[in-house]
Amino acid sequence: AVVSTQSTGGVSWTNPDYFALMIANTLAGSWNRAQLGGRTQPSKLARKMFDMGKPQSYMSFNTCYKDTGLWGMYGVCERQDDAVRKFTDAMQGEWRRIFRSVSPGEVQRAKNMLKTMMLSQCDGTTAVCEDIGRQMLTYGRRIPLAEIDARIEAVTPDVLKRVMEAYVYDKDPVCVGLGSTEGLPDYSLLKFQMSSPLD
Repeated sequence: AVVSTQSTGGVSWTNPDYFALMIANTLAGSWNRAQLGGRTQPSKLARKMFDMGKPQSYMSFNTCYKDTGLWGMYGVCERQDDAVRKFTDAMQGEWRRIFRSVSPGEVQRAKNMLKTMMLSQCDGTTAVCEDIGRQMLTYGRRIPLAEIDARIEAVTPDVLKRVMEAYVYDKDPVCVGLGSTEGLPDYSLLKFQMSSPLD
């Protein structure tokens, strides 16, 4: 198997584009072939990975720090034939799709999923205390749920396209492979596919 990670520069916790990148992250989603319902996943990429057969799992991530961040995806794929190349093609193809043609309905569903996820992470006193501590360290205050909801709802398809263009589309990716990496595409191809017109 091959473990592959691709990422671009992200944003800090306090950047105004934080929630837009979180929505893009939610759109890309995650998938594991041990889960049920491969073809019923809300993520188009998850359904594609399921149909491909060779990928084992993938997860989109948006890791934020004090003044920067990383936005990307990592996954595990079997190395037979050209499965790894198709796997990386699918990952980058989803990024281009989010930039070029994501629908308002998909964006609204991702916003609803993000709000649900954020609320479910604050289930219990320990999680709430951790959330308060993180917000005090990063924002200097506790952000009310109504404000978080408003920031998420302010992200439209046009805002998402602007943010994807600023941080992801046609940007040089950082790529890491572990395992049988001979199937990974050449870096020049990975760089080209960040803005490939061949969709």
